[in-house]
Amino acid sequence: MNKRELIEKVAEKNGTSKVEAAKAVNAVIRTMAETLKKGEKISLLKLGSFTIRERKERNGYNPNSKENMVIPAKKVVKFSIGKYFFD
Repeated sequence: MNKRELIEKVAEKNGTSKVEAAKAVNAVIRTMAETLKKGEKISLLKLGSFTIRERKERNGYNPNSKENMVIPAKKVVKFSIGKYFFD
């Protein structure tokens, strides 16, 4: 499912227009991004939780040139699945 399909489903389930559903979906996405940027955790009951994790710097290699390289540290979003998916 992509964003357009999600908006269509939200509009259908809530009996609203696609424009209103798009506003709601975009607001949720923006709020989640802002919360994660602050380093806060998002927990959605039964769905799961989103957290920011720091991935350490590590050694790797370029498969095209076969040269060794250092892959820099970076922050990534981690999703832990909730119990809803196992019921």
